[in-house]
Amino acid sequence: MANRTRRISGQEWDIREWGPRGAATTVLLLPGGMCSATFFEDIAAALNGAPVRFVGATLPGFGRTPYPMDLSIENYAALAARLADDVGADIVGGHSLGANVALEMVAADQFDGPVLLLSPSFSREDESAALGRLDRVGRVPGIGGLAWAVAIKAMPRALAKSIPPSRRQALVADLAANDARFCRRIVRSYFAYLDRHGSLVPRLCASGVKAVVAFGDNDEIGLTVHERSGLEACPDVALVTIPDATHFMVVEQPGWIAERILELAGVEARA
Repeated sequence: MANRTRRISGQEWDIREWGPRGAATTVLLLPGGMCSATFFEDIAAALNGAPVRFVGATLPGFGRTPYPMDLSIENYAALAARLADDVGADIVGGHSLGANVALEMVAADQFDGPVLLLSPSFSREDESAALGRLDRVGRVPGIGGLAWAVAIKAMPRALAKSIPPSRRQALVADLAANDARFCRRIVRSYFAYLDRHGSLVPRLCASGVKAVVAFGDNDEIGLTVHERSGLEACPDVALVTIPDATHFMVVEQPGWIAERILELAGVEARA
């Protein structure tokens, strides 16, 4: 594994790379909010020996990495598209907020796929009620900043039970290494993005890009009835369920995700 910083079009990215640099297929995967590329280590381990180069890139701002002035999801998608071009990505995927950035990349015609979208939110209704409440409280003058500061301290411990014990200490520390002020701002921008579009299903379907959309069978992120029927009607979209998985599927079912990556890469799944 190689860790390095890459500056592209003025934006600094913290990236981790696994696998052979001369591989026929390069996969760029974007982690979710508050997470770094460290969360993908188990997926990379499951891909060990496969002819795939795997690049994980922390979304700028999380883990106290440098972030852009423009925190819109549209800008993050544009930045990620430049990164994808720079690393020569053939496939782009993302988890949670990272999945929404990957979705916007193809919706804005900045990447032609295929994409692996792990638990994206297609509308405000899909998101967790807790995050919505925190966003609303975070907008209240005088207490919003304090609410986020408390949440950043409490959230890692609250989420720890969803992380396998072997990885718990490292990943809880990773979650705790975040700036409450930045998280407050990016979440506000994220909900504004969802509200601008109402539902992202038509945008994904209209892209014509091959996409695998996956949710855990115990995922806190869901779909409305209309969103599900819309995705099922998209000829280029496969809607699948990850067994025995919550929203932390990337550490709960890394082998399952690795197999989907190999399928998208056209590599025969290993026994």
